[in-house]
Amino acid sequence: MPVELNHTIVQARDKEATARHLTTLFDLPEPTTYGPFAVVQLANGVSLDIADDHGAIHPQHYAFLVTEEEFDAIHGRIVASGLTYWADPFHRQENVVNRNDGGRGLYWLDPNGHNLEILTVPYGGWPG
Repeated sequence: MPVELNHTIVQARDKEATARHLTTLFDLPEPTTYGPFAVVQLANGVSLDIADDHGAIHPQHYAFLVTEEEFDAIHGRIVASGLTYWADPFHRQENVVNRNDGGRGLYWLDPNGHNLEILTVPYGGWPG
């Protein structure tokens, strides 16, 4: 069997708020609970298992490959919710969508300071 990512743990100050942030912006089903985790299930079988962390959060980067239609919908929900977004991971180009690799992408911060990204074409473009 090939190696596949099954889940990753996302540290949060409030796991329920973080799960709602993701499910709302991505238009995903309500999170489920597994042990101490609020589980956000993605379409490709990977889950984000969100855990409360009562210490300092160490911001991580999570990138999500989406279709053009999903990009439009998520971008619209980001704008409607008043979130700032950027074209680059260093947050220099505010409220701009990038056009990297022939697609579109943007970055924003979740409630814990994690740098989230949506992109329509993987880095380097689609394999030829």
